[in-house]
Amino acid sequence: MIRMSKLTDYGILLMTQIARHPERPLHTARDLAVETQLPLPTVSKILKALANGGLLISHRGVKGGYSLARLPQQISVGQILAVLEGPVGVTQCGSTGDCEMQPHCPMSSNWLVISNALRQALENLTLPELAHPLDVVAKRNSMISAMDLISGRTQ
Repeated sequence: MIRMSKLTDYGILLMTQIARHPERPLHTARDLAVETQLPLPTVSKILKALANGGLLISHRGVKGGYSLARLPQQISVGQILAVLEGPVGVTQCGSTGDCEMQPHCPMSSNWLVISNALRQALENLTLPELAHPLDVVAKRNSMISAMDLISGRTQ
């Protein structure tokens, strides 16, 4: 099973919450914790990691908080995952290329294709798309598009 950590899940939730409210120039960790019902220490830790990764800007001071470092449509799920989890891939050889078996493995090129398709799908999914719940038809079409991408079919 391919899994991301709970902190990464929360990080995507926090980034989506910020993108959902463009009218607010700054978002405090405390406000985001209340809005998402996540523990404040966890929210603070994730926001710092996202700021260190270049996805958020930290504004210090009494009226400080966090803002997106770029426009929401320029921030993808793939970028958030890369900041919080590291390189995205199905296997070690598909993500970092650090596998001693890779030169002899008949599967390595297949894993690379699958990992690249997964990375591409995550890069194509941006914050504005996450900020608004998908309807059933959009979800179905999204799944079909992802499956086409993985199988090598294009639209």
